[in-house]
Amino acid sequence: MESKEECKRLLKNGETAEALLMVDRLIQAASTPDDELFYIKGNICRKQQDFQAALNNYLAAIALNPNSPAKEAKQMILDILNFYHKDLYNP
Repeated sequence: MESKEECKRLLKNGETAEALLMVDRLIQAASTPDDELFYIKGNICRKQQDFQAALNNYLAAIALNPNSPAKEAKQMILDILNFYHKDLYNP
């Protein structure tokens, strides 16, 4: 049975492709937008190292619920992407 918990379990087990398909089906089937589903999808995309898709999903979750845990996850991704180490660029 498809559920948020099943998506989280698949993600935890590294089955990101299957988790992504399932979360997409859950988002499509939802009668109202669910911020947690977008947060889960963002986590799946982050694990697949698709940071742009992860950010987009975190932003969708934050738009639905400003107190979503996606707010912290979004900031962590931005910190990673904005990291600059001068020694790596100027050897």
